[in-house]
Amino acid sequence: MNIDEIIDNIYKIPETSKENLKKYITETTHSKGHCLMEADKIITFICFIKKGIVRAYASTSDNDITFWFGSEGETVVSMKSYVEDKPGYENIELLEECDLYVLKTEDLKTLFNEDIHIANWGRKFAERELVKTEELIISRQFKTALERYKDLMRDKSDLLKRVQLGHIASYLGITQVSLSRIRAEIK
Repeated sequence: MNIDEIIDNIYKIPETSKENLKKYITETTHSKGHCLMEADKIITFICFIKKGIVRAYASTSDNDITFWFGSEGETVVSMKSYVEDKPGYENIELLEECDLYVLKTEDLKTLFNEDIHIANWGRKFAERELVKTEELIISRQFKTALERYKDLMRDKSDLLKRVQLGHIASYLGITQVSLSRIRAEIK
């Protein structure tokens, strides 16, 4: 997905504002397995996924718990770092080689002060991230693993072909054996 589509999907802004924003965005490629963001560190940038898949996870003494997947067109951000300039909670690992658009948080905040259209774009960006977090919390609290798996099939079916079952099971909060049962039940 190209950067113009990603920017417009967040919130349409005048072409001059978009071109100004794009001046601060760079492209990079990282290989599968790369840790893009680390927990307990201040992250000074946000990314938009041009190509590839990432996962957000938290580590416990026993294992890693996946709580989010991102794919083409989505934003990768440590909201704690972005909003409060404090260390984030999450690790972000690339599950495929990824082409990313990168924007330094400092540059974006400067643009907010210079261009009301970019400031409104940033507000919409933050609102969308808030809604995604709210949906995740509600899903975890009120839906069964089967319902969450069906949601994944409906909303992000490409992930099921591209992501290891162990990560999907972790995301659903179940074991791989339970995931196999769910998959067999659906077939």
